[in-house]
Amino acid sequence: MKILLTGSTGYIGRRLLPVLVNQGHHVVCAVRDKRRFDWEDFEGEFLKKITVVECDLEEAETLNNLPTDIEVAYYLVHSMTASYSGFAEKEKLCAENFANYYKGKGLKQIIYLSGIVNDDGLSEHLQSRKDVEDTLMTSGVPLTVLRAAIIIGSGSASFEIIRDLTEKLPVMIAPKWLKSRCQPIAIRNVIEYLTGVILLESTYNKAFDIGGPDVLDYKQMLFRYAKVRKLKRYILSVPVLSPKLSSLWLYFVTSTSYHLARNLVDSMKHDVVVQQGNITELVPLKLYTYTEALEMAFSKISQKNVISSWKDAISNVEMDSNFLDFVEVPKHGCYNDLRSIKFDRPVEEVLDNIWSIGGNRGWYFGDFLWKIRGILDQVVGGVGLRRGRRSPTDLKAGDALDFWRVLKADRKEMRLLLYAEMKLPGEAWLEFKIKKQKDNTNLLCQKATFRPLGLWGRLYWYSVLPFHGIIFPKMAKNIVRE
Repeated sequence: MKILLTGSTGYIGRRLLPVLVNQGHHVVCAVRDKRRFDWEDFEGEFLKKITVVECDLEEAETLNNLPTDIEVAYYLVHSMTASYSGFAEKEKLCAENFANYYKGKGLKQIIYLSGIVNDDGLSEHLQSRKDVEDTLMTSGVPLTVLRAAIIIGSGSASFEIIRDLTEKLPVMIAPKWLKSRCQPIAIRNVIEYLTGVILLESTYNKAFDIGGPDVLDYKQMLFRYAKVRKLKRYILSVPVLSPKLSSLWLYFVTSTSYHLARNLVDSMKHDVVVQQGNITELVPLKLYTYTEALEMAFSKISQKNVISSWKDAISNVEMDSNFLDFVEVPKHGCYNDLRSIKFDRPVEEVLDNIWSIGGNRGWYFGDFLWKIRGILDQVVGGVGLRRGRRSPTDLKAGDALDFWRVLKADRKEMRLLLYAEMKLPGEAWLEFKIKKQKDNTNLLCQKATFRPLGLWGRLYWYSVLPFHGIIFPKMAKNIVRE
């Protein structure tokens, strides 16, 4: 069967794609930029069953690139991380363009993953999900909607937020929305439901709530996480904590962005428990408890097998739509810091060090200075260093890496290119390359490039130059020596 998968580079899409391929389907992956689609770990028969096409759902004319000879389309497009307000209009526009394009083209089914929307007075986030459902329905194509609350899995936003809060805070002063009820579901069950409804006519033009067997409030979820991790934690609830303060609390303690924190806090005021549909009768499967979902997530993390992470969603909207523009490092009007170190140890060992940079491994020198820079970035609304990395040893184009974004990670070319997503009066790149020398030695080239924006950008560069003079030489040497 030929299936269209939108959101193929997102958290759910990256989990769903290999399952669909292994089931024998040919999958057409719709992406804004082919450079963001990176499945270099797979080859042969797997890649033969994948076609990658470029389109931007916000630009109706680009949808002409999408094939019309498909039977099922997955709609996994969300814009909530881009901003606190305004994302609803963008999501509705994308859904309208998609619905209009496939109207009358013979598509048999659209499958949409939404959020549980059973309460009145929905948050903008949840109302936007409902609006997208209604918009997709106008296509005339049979629509199957699966509505989930919190998804628990390695790399999921909900799991990482719960993890950050519980691991970092022995005592928590928490807002009253911790008493809201939720029905979390394991990512494995979400994927099973998404594949289980394919061409299942009894699900056409219907919405189904999906959830695990446990109904818990957020406080209970934090405590159960602590129990799995054998941690003693205390939670003090306060009657009043404004949405803005609650969002700031999540923003500074967890790895979430402020925009995402605001939208999550607004939605956490609602109970999100299963009410609609009878999906368990139509797609019977083993539902994993919240504790089992946590244990499976930790198993993936311990095996260094985290396939996707919510942090990999690009937070820079301009970059998301012009990815290739950032891969080419500018040469004019820039300041550069170039460090070259000759070495004769095995190249693979040095590449391993480069590919392990950031996250828990750190930056090989002056980690406390990097942390200070991350804190300063967070204070002004940036991403800071809290995002870490998806895997301690693996990097792919599009991965988040502390306050950098991986643009290129090619071990064959021996090149790693990062783009700064911190708040800057300009743009910054950090590049690592290994070059073969004529005397059979190798040369590590570490290059920082900064393109300033006006006078403030130039002043910023000269203000951090002393720190660069301390950090960058030692960093290059330690990458080669460790």
